[in-house]
Amino acid sequence: MQNTIKIKRGRPSLKVGKIVKRFKPSTMMMDDFKFDPSLFIPMKTGTKIDKLLSSEGGMMKGTNVAFVGDPGVGKTTVLLDMLSNMQNNGHKTLFISGEMTQIDMVGMVKRFPKFGKLPILFMGDWIEHDPLVILTSILSEGWDSVLVDSFAELAVAVVDFHGGTMKNAETKLLNLFEKHNKGENQNKRNTNFMIIQQVTKGGEFAGSNRFKHMITAMAHMKFTPEGSRAIWFSKNRRGGEMNKLHFSLDQREHVGWLFTEPLNMAI
Repeated sequence: MQNTIKIKRGRPSLKVGKIVKRFKPSTMMMDDFKFDPSLFIPMKTGTKIDKLLSSEGGMMKGTNVAFVGDPGVGKTTVLLDMLSNMQNNGHKTLFISGEMTQIDMVGMVKRFPKFGKLPILFMGDWIEHDPLVILTSILSEGWDSVLVDSFAELAVAVVDFHGGTMKNAETKLLNLFEKHNKGENQNKRNTNFMIIQQVTKGGEFAGSNRFKHMITAMAHMKFTPEGSRAIWFSKNRRGGEMNKLHFSLDQREHVGWLFTEPLNMAI
């Protein structure tokens, strides 16, 4: 039996077979919302990036933060450093890699030994399986923060297995992420997703309108004209300093966070 929505002017109704149920949209007051207070305690990295992530000073649970930027600027390295620091502060973290292999990670762990303690799901190991089933299974455990590298690669894997369009694949992935944002998993953890997303050849954000609306914050990582590297946010619903933060990957064992400057000097 197929469910259909039948709309009449001024009298919306839900038609299920031959049974018609009228419905009326309801509203809520903000005072009606009840959340676990721990949801508003930030997950700190213990570095200068915390002040940019939120007004509370750290990554917030249940949020989706997109990271875009120049190839080779260090997106994966920086986010693995953040993820590892959050893990060292007692949070349950996961790295989902759609691009890197075990050999790639060995090289990174030699430079950043703390990365060796991170749980990693290599999607390439499950290429013959339904990626949505694999992701649903691993995410069901309940994680505080999950790094996705990259969203586009996961969407391609969904299209390769199920067919359809990239837009439909994105929708399926976003529905899954949203479920875990709300804490619908075994440990009832409101999962934060740090999502690496690709950009177009013109440097513009690549993604559907739903992706753009769903993300809590958008971070940009680029090489500066002086040859250094920097990160800043163009959107952040959870506050945070609107500054440009310079960083370096010259150090071993951790990312070097350098200095900030006003964002209007950065663009």
